[in-house]
Amino acid sequence: MTADLFADAERRMQKAIEALKQDLAAIRTGRASPSLVDRIQVDYYGTPTPINQIASILAPEARQLVIQPWDRKMLTDIEKAIQKSDLGINPTNDGLVVRLNIPPMSEERRRDMVKALHKKLDEHKVAVRNVRRDIHDKLREREKKKDVSEDELKRSIERLQKLTDRYIDEMDKVGKSKEQEILEV
Repeated sequence: MTADLFADAERRMQKAIEALKQDLAAIRTGRASPSLVDRIQVDYYGTPTPINQIASILAPEARQLVIQPWDRKMLTDIEKAIQKSDLGINPTNDGLVVRLNIPPMSEERRRDMVKALHKKLDEHKVAVRNVRRDIHDKLREREKKKDVSEDELKRSIERLQKLTDRYIDEMDKVGKSKEQEILEV
């Protein structure tokens, strides 16, 4: 009777975890990662396009990204888009590729990044809790309509809480690993 609600809750909570992973991939660490520039949009013939759709992005060294556009005319546009972004990294353009040298982060900058990470983590936890509240309300509605007995409602609410706790724990694990990555010198 409530299986459809739990399937919906699990699907939505899984999407929240995937969104968290995408958001955290954009947070800068001391290492070069192609995901750092995934969210940067470049004006590609009048259409805002992610860099990874118009160029190959490589990390040949631990602290360097190389962006090689498929169309060389896009070099200056990519360079400008990176400068406008909130990465805080100056690109260098050698006529063939755009290089991003990732400077080591100061201790203060690392702490700021960890604060930003915790803020994102909290936002996504709220999303999971909102899913729980929504499903909880739907369970209550079904109980009022006499589609679900009181005992089944109680069991379903406990099961929903366990599901929520599991996804919150998974988010904490993802956050801890990213925090360690940021704090790694």
